[in-house]
Amino acid sequence: MRSVFAALLVGAVFGAGLVLSDMVNPARVQAFLDVTGQWDPALAFVMGAALVPSALAYLIRRKLTRPALETRFVVPENAAPDRRLYAGAALFGVGWGIAGFCPGPALAGLVLGAWQTSLFVAAMLAGMIEHRLLPAAAEGLLSPRNPN
Repeated sequence: MRSVFAALLVGAVFGAGLVLSDMVNPARVQAFLDVTGQWDPALAFVMGAALVPSALAYLIRRKLTRPALETRFVVPENAAPDRRLYAGAALFGVGWGIAGFCPGPALAGLVLGAWQTSLFVAAMLAGMIEHRLLPAAAEGLLSPRNPN
């Protein structure tokens, strides 16, 4: 239960940071992606600032034998990109550029009550449910064809 409370607290702090930095505003994100027009570097500064606590957390993690609220650290071990990673990253990037939302800022943006944010989150949840219900179909689209 302590780990759930800690996750909710960290998520709330993260969401508050997204709202305060206006990263829940799709126009802000799209202006960052518009490198040939009215480019807005604010997102680059937010991402750059996020590197500091992330780097510190990784340094602290190296010195610990286990986390404070869990039994073990969960750190990705696979460093080799595969077809599924490339396809997912491309789909994420296209969606991010079109809508101006990604999952974290969209969830944080729900507190602002805009219908566009609610629509995006509903579509995102539908996609997550579809992915869970149709894993074989998704795997077939992203895996190399079996000639047999």
